[in-house]
Amino acid sequence: MRAATYRAPAAAGDKQAGECAVYFFGTGQGGGVQANIDRWIGQFQQPDGKPSKHAAKIKKMSVHGLNVTTVDVSGTYAGMGGPMAPSHTAEAGYRLLGAIVEAPQGAVFFKFTGPAKTVAANQGNFEKMIESLKK
Repeated sequence: MRAATYRAPAAAGDKQAGECAVYFFGTGQGGGVQANIDRWIGQFQQPDGKPSKHAAKIKKMSVHGLNVTTVDVSGTYAGMGGPMAPSHTAEAGYRLLGAIVEAPQGAVFFKFTGPAKTVAANQGNFEKMIESLKK
């Protein structure tokens, strides 16, 4: 279930804003950390045709005692798929910053997507938000 949505204004030269969606499904819900990271990476295509998993940067860390896995991937963003997802035109030059926080009552998913320059301009804000989390 989407718990919050944040908009980041488009950076100079970008035509679209960025969006940070926060999801919480409850204890034991929402799927495993690696499955979600793999799904997010799979929403991107690389210009050279190589798998996006080779271009993605994945990091594990602890934030105030919470296990956090982050992902950073760029390329052509195909968006979320599935029968319930709205149709989405693939967007070249996009970037995703994601974080999955293993919280006591269940995982919290942060997914920030948008044009690469817009995401880069707001990366510090995204990182501060993740670093501010507490049990």
